[in-house]
Amino acid sequence: MREMFDADPARFDKFTLQLDCLLLDYSKNIISEETLALLLNLARQSKLEDWIARMFNGEKINASEQRATLHTALRAPDNASIYADGKNVMPDVVRVRNQMRRFSEAVRNGALRGHTGKPFRDVVNIGIGGSALGPLMVSEALKPYASTQLSAHFVSNVDATDLAETLKRLDPETTLFIISSKTFTTQETLTNAHSARAWLVQHIGAEEAVAKHFVAVSTNLAETSKFGINPDNVFEFWDWVGGRYSLWSAIGLPIALSIGMDNFENMLAGAHVMDQHFREAPLEKNMPVMLGMLGIWYTNFCGADSNAVLPYDQYLQHFPAYLQQLEMESNGKRVDRQGQAVDYATQMVVWGEPGTNGQHSFYQLLHQGTRLIPADFLAPLVSHNPLGEHHAMLLANCFAQTEALMLGKTAEEARAELVAQGLSGAALESLLPYKVFPGNRPTNTLLFDRLDPHALGMLVALYEHKTFVQSVVWNINAFDQWGVEFGKQLAGQLLPELQGRLSGKSHDASTQGLINHSLVRRQRA
Repeated sequence: MREMFDADPARFDKFTLQLDCLLLDYSKNIISEETLALLLNLARQSKLEDWIARMFNGEKINASEQRATLHTALRAPDNASIYADGKNVMPDVVRVRNQMRRFSEAVRNGALRGHTGKPFRDVVNIGIGGSALGPLMVSEALKPYASTQLSAHFVSNVDATDLAETLKRLDPETTLFIISSKTFTTQETLTNAHSARAWLVQHIGAEEAVAKHFVAVSTNLAETSKFGINPDNVFEFWDWVGGRYSLWSAIGLPIALSIGMDNFENMLAGAHVMDQHFREAPLEKNMPVMLGMLGIWYTNFCGADSNAVLPYDQYLQHFPAYLQQLEMESNGKRVDRQGQAVDYATQMVVWGEPGTNGQHSFYQLLHQGTRLIPADFLAPLVSHNPLGEHHAMLLANCFAQTEALMLGKTAEEARAELVAQGLSGAALESLLPYKVFPGNRPTNTLLFDRLDPHALGMLVALYEHKTFVQSVVWNINAFDQWGVEFGKQLAGQLLPELQGRLSGKSHDASTQGLINHSLVRRQRA
């Protein structure tokens, strides 16, 4: 890459894309113009443009579940017409949006109160997977826009500690619970929901309080009613919305409660800008296509097996975890659309932490480790917290890391530095190998003016579409997740044994040994 930049002073201009407030610099990648042309030819051979049209047109591209994938409809304008199974879905989308607005405004302005007449001060979202990660990530990312009168909390782990530590800090009279489960049968979510219900009833002393303090995002009205939730406070979403693509739907209710519906809709609008770009821009000028194909390049041609996501913004601390689900659950597949095992690598492992913290932990591996790890750096140009020189220092670190990863440091450069420090002879030669950096480590840099709802909507939609691009080239279905089900199925079978209600089922020696050990030690404890 050093030589490429030296040979072509216009490399940055050639290898950057800008859309609205978002700039993508992909010039620090191990690519030439010929590489890009070949990658885009691969995308065309995979019929990427046809697949994009099919997704937006509501075709059932999730073939294993016979479903359309229309999360893009959730952020379309009210007057759009988008069809699934011959029905325009937009009237239902708009109806639920309006329901979210009415409810969130009533809670925020105090018109809607708890059982004892006190206004709500805390909202607890109980869900798991896409019903938790998306709302958590966005609520943290947009904290500068959050109500000062209403705090958002997120419980997802069936480990009782998650719920117990959350409830310790809350007043039941001013706490609102959102149960997010499409079927209202998800084991982890319903376990937490019933424990939260018992806590509320115990402290308030009235079963009728449930109807005032619990709402649901679900399609199962029978079960939500049995739980005690008012049917007017059940928010619908549809089977063409996958869990990890659902924060734009009523699953985003805790976001709307936190930042207000106007800001929530600004986020939808930002995502819609990226949707239109993805749908209409030519492949060579298309941000999601470029990110996706670079991932293909490193996965399938350069042997990379992980991708670091490094946001230089503390508010984006949950963004890498959100992308882990989005990308790894979508494209962590070994069978293609025809049901045949693939003989090539698919999804890279996604991981990361905010800078500058990561610089003092795992960046050592990025700079001098033996693995090729492409990395995405994300940073706002303006901080919500302009304090002294903090933000200039943050950006300096962000830009310096991408430069250092690209340039590296040669033995000659390291030797000159050591000589300047007064070292010579055996001492210099002994230290020299440790001071050499191979460089040529690829990065993308994504800059946006500030982390506001519009920019965040664009960012999330960008990575959604990047994930879809890669699934098309790998010929896999990005919208099912059968691998999630198997472990849950076995857990359901094991539970009665760990409760001591059933025994005698045949397991492998390890699993049976763990069960036996647990039963004995837990009884003693």
